[in-house]
Amino acid sequence: MSRFIPISQPSITQKEIDYVTDAIKSGWVSSLGKYIDKFENQFAAFCGVKHAVSTANGTVAIHLALVALGIKEGDEVIVPDFSFIATANAVKHAGATPVFADIDPYNLCINVETIRKKITPKTKAIMPVHIYGHPADMPAINALAKEHNLLVIEDAAEAHGSSINGQKTGSWGICGTFSFYGNKNITSGEGGMITTNSDELNQHLRFLRDHAMSKNKRYWHTEIGYNYRMTNLQAALGVAQLERASELIAKRKTIYSWYKKYLQNFDGVTLNKTYNWADNTFWLICAELHNYNEEKRNVFMAKMKEAGIDTRPFFYPMSMMPMYEKADNPITYSVYEKGINLPTYFDLTEEDVKYICEKIKELL
Repeated sequence: MSRFIPISQPSITQKEIDYVTDAIKSGWVSSLGKYIDKFENQFAAFCGVKHAVSTANGTVAIHLALVALGIKEGDEVIVPDFSFIATANAVKHAGATPVFADIDPYNLCINVETIRKKITPKTKAIMPVHIYGHPADMPAINALAKEHNLLVIEDAAEAHGSSINGQKTGSWGICGTFSFYGNKNITSGEGGMITTNSDELNQHLRFLRDHAMSKNKRYWHTEIGYNYRMTNLQAALGVAQLERASELIAKRKTIYSWYKKYLQNFDGVTLNKTYNWADNTFWLICAELHNYNEEKRNVFMAKMKEAGIDTRPFFYPMSMMPMYEKADNPITYSVYEKGINLPTYFDLTEEDVKYICEKIKELL
């Protein structure tokens, strides 16, 4: 194999190396240090909110947010069926029940009318996911939530910098949660963040994140808390990435334009679609293969790998997993079978994308 194009890889420059090295030399390598405060403050400003609370990863960010908001056993949280499993599992970790709603076939985000059908007296919150970088329809979701007195928690793990009519993801609900895993638009290796405009929630999140230890009486704990803290090393990497956010996100949009250029006259595949009210940051380029099922898709992916091109399948419906009950969500169950993600990362070149597109057309 003469070349291999991975699905993703982080962009690490001298800035990242310098900041992490500085954090190591400072001796502050755990959950205290200047980079944690810096990352939180800068990310809050990036999202246009008052507060940002760093966490160990994106999954615990969701769990911490749910617990801090009082979501508990007997409660229901409506989530899209089409998402990474952490969305549903975090609800279960909080003791509540995830209720799976179907998606909009255009942007693959949760369908607002489907949410309406899933609301019961036990429903306490809606958790839309901004899938693959496209924001969910937050104005409509917020209006529905207000109508039924429900909390809105944004799972923005895949949508750093995305926006709706100019307002950033993570600023629409009572809080938003982010992941900084190595393949995200902005990475800290592992790591997560909770954004909010609520002073009260901000304080409660910080309290629970540090084992719920009293600020006035050290090693005195008044609630069941968690060790969900980010390290100064992670934050140093995150600060460097955040300072490069505009170029990192702009490159993803350029990559999408290249895929569109080389596949626009080919009718065997449909790429990410974006509503005119949304700014899509294209965490991953999506391709829906026309008239394909899961078996044919897997054969196609294997042939792409033989050609030196890594791909990955769309998420399975979460309600398909053995620990959950299957839901009647026909769009989700149709989309996952024919969907793949294509290489999307900062160092990808137009020549790489042209080669990928040529192989797609050849194999389809």
